[in-house]
Amino acid sequence: MEHCAAVPSRLPDGAPAPADGALPFAARRELGRNPFGIYVHVPFCTTRCGYCDFTTYTAEELGPGVSRGAYADTAMLELRLARHVLAERPPKVETVFFGGGTPTLLPAGHLASVLREIDDLFGLVPGAEVTTEANPESVTPAYLSRLREAGFTRVSFGMQSASPHVLRVLDRQHTPGRAVEVVGEARRAGFDHVSLDLIYGTPGEGEADWQRSLDTAVAAGPDHVSAYALVVEEGTAMARRVARGELPEPDDDVLADRYVQADETLSRSGFGWYEVSNWARGTAARSRHNRLYWTGGDWWGVGPGAHSHVGGVRWWNVRHPVPYASRLHAGESPAAGRETLEPPERRMETTMLGLRLREGLSVRELSARGREAAADAAGYGLLDRQAHEQGRAVLTLRGRLLADAVARDLTD
Repeated sequence: MEHCAAVPSRLPDGAPAPADGALPFAARRELGRNPFGIYVHVPFCTTRCGYCDFTTYTAEELGPGVSRGAYADTAMLELRLARHVLAERPPKVETVFFGGGTPTLLPAGHLASVLREIDDLFGLVPGAEVTTEANPESVTPAYLSRLREAGFTRVSFGMQSASPHVLRVLDRQHTPGRAVEVVGEARRAGFDHVSLDLIYGTPGEGEADWQRSLDTAVAAGPDHVSAYALVVEEGTAMARRVARGELPEPDDDVLADRYVQADETLSRSGFGWYEVSNWARGTAARSRHNRLYWTGGDWWGVGPGAHSHVGGVRWWNVRHPVPYASRLHAGESPAAGRETLEPPERRMETTMLGLRLREGLSVRELSARGREAAADAAGYGLLDRQAHEQGRAVLTLRGRLLADAVARDLTD
């Protein structure tokens, strides 16, 4: 779930993208000013979870002609396109993130080949962060060892819950105990950084269920935990069940209580929040790739439905693997559309994303109206008063519960 910034659930409207993928000179000129990362989307899943609306496909949905075995080679075609487009100022890569779907449904050697291609084409900076997402049941100790040997430095497992009945509602296939086991396997394989993803607010989840999930996650020994409120997305199987009255809608008050419960449990267990939905044991455990998204960095998103951003130009690929592969094999860009962000739009995104970080943002970056709103928010206890007096807008715990609303007030 950590990869969501690179694969939004819907493709936006935008201008047509050029067939050769060329970027405006103004965008290319900005390369090197910000960190550069690469996101690799692997769109395959064994089954589709009822709440998921990411760009993912099961074998039955894809049908004949789309092979997992050929996917790594197809992804490398887009990497070569990226190197050609950025040829004037090819940036070194600081972070790589394999997301999905389930990247670890591909053989470890295929993921290793893609990572090696990234290094050959662009060069990985010393100490680059290389992450893959994984479902607990999709890896073995030998598989994890192979990834570590290939240069992967971080793995993020989708645990979601420690309660069997909650996992059933989410259509998850693993048992609660497997998520605990796999953290130990990753540690023994040599991974210093291991993350667990949790979901709260699932219909039928009680306070005790959520506490069990938090306690189980902490006891497993990761150094990073992400916790996301369940969102019932339109068009998903869960949305249809809610519409039929089989499941209740998540309750906003309950979601707030679950968030506070998570923050209290993780804080007393040695984790510190560094983004509204993410906690880590120290700075080194924080996701550098996600921080690149949150701080306006540049990245190239490889794969069906993946989004990219370079120098204020954002583009997105076609969603289905068949046209994605067809375009690349024809020597064309798989981009479906793109948009150029104007300075006011970039400032707004900087504010909305920066406010979610523990360090917040400088009040001086806000408009006059935004500075007034920040003063009001500090008075209401939504922003830290001491930080505000020092010129920064930093969310309090109460402010984190209303982060989107506070951000809107500061950007109006």
